[in-house]
Amino acid sequence: MRRLRNRLAGVLLSVLALSLAATGCGGSSEAAPDKGPATAGESVANRVEPLAKTPEPELPVTVRSADGEQVTVGAAERVVPLSGSLSEIVFTLGLGDRVVARDVTATFEQAAKLPVVTRGHDVSAESVLSLRPDLVIAETTTGPEEAVDQIRAAGVPVLVVASAGGLDDVGPRIRAVAGALGVPAAGEELTRRSEQRIEAARKEVPHGEKPRVAFLYLRGSASVYLIGGKDSGAGSLIEAAGAVDAGAASGLDKDFTAITSEALVKAAPDAILVMSKGLESVGGVDGLVKIPGVAQTPAGMDRRIVSVEDGVLLNYGPRTDQVLKSVVAQLYGGSGGDGQDGETGGSGEDGAK
Repeated sequence: MRRLRNRLAGVLLSVLALSLAATGCGGSSEAAPDKGPATAGESVANRVEPLAKTPEPELPVTVRSADGEQVTVGAAERVVPLSGSLSEIVFTLGLGDRVVARDVTATFEQAAKLPVVTRGHDVSAESVLSLRPDLVIAETTTGPEEAVDQIRAAGVPVLVVASAGGLDDVGPRIRAVAGALGVPAAGEELTRRSEQRIEAARKEVPHGEKPRVAFLYLRGSASVYLIGGKDSGAGSLIEAAGAVDAGAASGLDKDFTAITSEALVKAAPDAILVMSKGLESVGGVDGLVKIPGVAQTPAGMDRRIVSVEDGVLLNYGPRTDQVLKSVVAQLYGGSGGDGQDGETGGSGEDGAK
């Protein structure tokens, strides 16, 4: 499963929701007074920071898509990126004024007023085509496949970009998008800026014993309670924060596994990483520790919760340095336990309803 975002495909989540509902991993559905993580950290800005100089696309270009297709882009006046991460890249390159629609996971301020062309995480081909795009940028996980095929069949160039799995994907994704937009030099500049900022954030990580961090994917209203394994997409971020991915270290080889008391005890996390809407969906920290097994972990006993908004946590793009700073600040910033609202900002509309 790929990035929500993106990282957790809607169809798969529907199946998981049905199967997990029978497991009794209930959690509290009531709103609890405590809505945030135990420690306050730096917020991830709800705006992207475009390059200082707006590039001028040099088109046409022919580029190779991640699905093996050769894609010729003749114009980039009306662009539709089909994920929040891809939208973030286009806007940060300085070409946000050419974007005419957004995916539901594009939650940053500059994109907020654009029409949404997805239902849940599924693309509506009709909605996309009604906006007369001259370029659509998709992820390898974008679906349904029939919708992408319908857009292509209408004669619209569709560039597919490999989905992000970790920090090493930041540069390649930026370069792929910039190349299709006819601004490769801007792509190189943004890649350098992003990688330098990530490296600077990594240097701020405290040295010492590495805490164990478990990534939990939560959707309380759908009874979806999952613990991330080695392919969850969060491992790279956790390791960059100077920690150990507790799920992967405990032997969880899949991307996500249903939460059980046994799995949590074996993972023995010192801290739990969650998306902010997911945390909200279970009733905040008070609700989270009611999920079977959570209260028995060191993280649950200490109420050591790290929360980052859904729309940016696993993007692995131009704002990843801010995500890393927020995780580090929350992970090492205090002992927690006060139950105050320290949740990072942002709207995070990826569907935690």
